Amino acid sequence: MAKVFFSYSHDDESYRDQLEKHLASLQHEGLIESWHDRRILAGADLNQAIDDQLNQADIILLLVSASFMSSRYCYSIEMKRALERQAEGAAQVIPVIVRPCDWMLPPLNGLMAVPKDGKAITMWANLDEAYTDVTRSIRALVTKLGRGDLVATAAPRHVPVGLPTSQALGVLPRSSNLRLRKEFTERDQDEFQHASFDYLARFFEGSLAELQARTPGVEGVFRRIDGNAFSGVVYKDGKKLSQCGIRLGGGGFRQGGITYSSDPSAPSGSYNEMVMVEKDDQAMYFKPLGMAMHRGRSDKLTKEGLAEFFWELLIKQLQ
Repeated sequence: MAKVFFSYSHDDESYRDQLEKHLASLQHEGLIESWHDRRILAGADLNQAIDDQLNQADIILLLVSASFMSSRYCYSIEMKRALERQAEGAAQVIPVIVRPCDWMLPPLNGLMAVPKDGKAITMWANLDEAYTDVTRSIRALVTKLGRGDLVATAAPRHVPVGLPTSQALGVLPRSSNLRLRKEFTERDQDEFQHASFDYLARFFEGSLAELQARTPGVEGVFRRIDGNAFSGVVYKDGKKLSQCGIRLGGGGFRQGGITYSSDPSAPSGSYNEMVMVEKDDQAMYFKPLGMAMHRGRSDKLTKEGLAEFFWELLIKQLQ
């Protein structure tokens, strides 16, 4: 059984929870045992507990984000030791890019990052696809480790060889499945929806400006209609090519949702696509109603994924 260590910023705890949930299939098969700092018992020496687990891990996952990069403990202590152990042939380090950041620098740019192409998890339209991609990469590595293609982890210092680690350290055996259900109130869902709408507005304003800067003859116009609506228009040599109106709470349902219309002047309640806030036992997300034919109903969109989804509806006519 391979031991998996999570190195992450607590700002990214929700991403760690979701990844651990997807890795449950490997745990059920007895292929991995995962550990992170939320497993440390009350009264234990925090630094020593982390150091012990880091030195025993076969696979070390670095959950990379701006928060991770700015954390002295994550970057300068945990990552440094992880790379030392990889250089010794005692462990394998996998950067998991959870949020966009400037990570393509030494030493991270010398490692094969996941998901594929180093595309941050939050930038995937379908979160489950992103986590599944990461899980498959870890499964492949665990399989390789099981064949002996990688050097096995060295025995921890001061731990008698031949004894189970938990016995040698005087620690009771316990399950690696200690994740608890999270509860999200209606207030939480409202705040998530409003914050995501504000992000959408900034995303469209920035994307339209960048499209204009990159493409001669193209003009991107962003207009904030009011606190709950904005529009975007793309012109080519003065001719209107594509446009949209995005509205908060314009769906006519109790919660309202966020709507996309190809006509910025369309009245509230008239739209081409709408997303609603939904939740599972670990996170909140947006789910499209599926009126845009190229999307399925199974999508779980972050605010970043939603922004890319709506932007694709606007830009697809020009591609």
